Amino acid sequence: MAQILIVEDDVAFCKMLGTFLEKKGFEVSSAYTAQEAFNKLEEKNISLVITDVRLPDKDGLAILQQVKDMHPGKPVILMTGYAEINMAVKAIKEGAFDYISKPVRPDELIKIIQKALDSSYSGAKDDTSSTSRLGTITAQKPKAKKSSRVIHQNTLVKGVSDASGKLNQYIDLVAPTTMSVLIIGDSGTGKEYVAKSIHDKSKRHDNPFVAVDCGAIPKEIASSEFFGHVKGSFTGAVNDKVGHFEAANGGTLFLDEIGNLSYELQVQLLRALQERKIKPVGSNEEIPVDIRVVAATNEDLEEGVRLGEFREDLYHRLNEFSIQVPKLKDREEDLMLFANVFLERANTDLEKEIVGFSDAAIEALKKYSWPGNLRELKNIVKRSVLLTNEEMIPLEVLPREIVTAKSGHPEKDFSLFKNQNEREMVLDALEQARGNKSKAARLLNIDRKTLYNKLKQYDINL
Repeated sequence: MAQILIVEDDVAFCKMLGTFLEKKGFEVSSAYTAQEAFNKLEEKNISLVITDVRLPDKDGLAILQQVKDMHPGKPVILMTGYAEINMAVKAIKEGAFDYISKPVRPDELIKIIQKALDSSYSGAKDDTSSTSRLGTITAQKPKAKKSSRVIHQNTLVKGVSDASGKLNQYIDLVAPTTMSVLIIGDSGTGKEYVAKSIHDKSKRHDNPFVAVDCGAIPKEIASSEFFGHVKGSFTGAVNDKVGHFEAANGGTLFLDEIGNLSYELQVQLLRALQERKIKPVGSNEEIPVDIRVVAATNEDLEEGVRLGEFREDLYHRLNEFSIQVPKLKDREEDLMLFANVFLERANTDLEKEIVGFSDAAIEALKKYSWPGNLRELKNIVKRSVLLTNEEMIPLEVLPREIVTAKSGHPEKDFSLFKNQNEREMVLDALEQARGNKSKAARLLNIDRKTLYNKLKQYDINL
């Protein structure tokens, strides 16, 4: 069995990638620093190394050089979230087997790993396969990236944060069932993407997915929009019309902003869901429908029920299973993953060839609180791509509110506090990180070794 060493300082992503590769039949070891990687290479019979370019102590090229010196012929794959073409060229020249950018596409990664393990790769600069790969990168820069990484606009991008992990777990859990789902989340968090993902993973995935913005339908024609009408049923009904229910027959009906429905339409909707039949406006015939309803709201429907604005029986009918979509500010580890996905989509839409973000731009994006969530990030990335005339998006093209934003997580320095306050700070950080020691260390602005020493010092057991 091939043993793969993953070198990645993002602990959550490292674990996720390791779990994926283990499910594919590989034996996986992990290292979070270059030094840990060197130790693992000495201790274990590693078949292949996958390393991030940016690490706390050294960069991926240093690991590549060390592997070449210690273990000639062992393939090394480099990865990064910054998609630096120049670094890719340098890595291939120095003997890397291949180079991939984050977000990593699992199917692509598996193909590269298999090629690396199956080849007689020697790591020499005059190796023909290495020369071929280098030629491909330089000749196609950066169009190869664009053509091979098309991401569908309606695809849910899985994050690597704890909050994203819980969200993805719930989607996988409820998707195969017939349960109605209520998706709750702030505006711009991607509720429709979640609904579409539920549909795509359900047994109805080959049938229609019909999305309806309940807040955009005028009250006067709402019944016709949902249930259809027959010709001549009212002024302006010049043809028969198929409503959303009938259009979604056999598939999924997504009702976005369900809290905006009038009380009258709530009654009609409840009846249709209970009886699984609809009657078009002006018709005496009932049409049977087989649909699954997924609803979404950014309002407190329970409060609406208490105030008599939303029917309690409809609320319970829709809320057989609820999913809370986290805010972007609660998914810090996912920020640049989403930003790079939106960058690729913007490149496609605008026919541009931007390859990444400058360090200063990344720092500014990370400090901003993102009140508009994913929708705001998507719009700002697209605007930045339009304004950028170089390979990397510079700080200068970002909106002023992002450039001037102060970090929502001020750095903590143990040297500024007395020892009696340190224990409290450590406990607070661990609580905020939900027990994730690496994340807690980052919140405290210390390394993991220092955090472990503090845990031992203050007798904190997890």
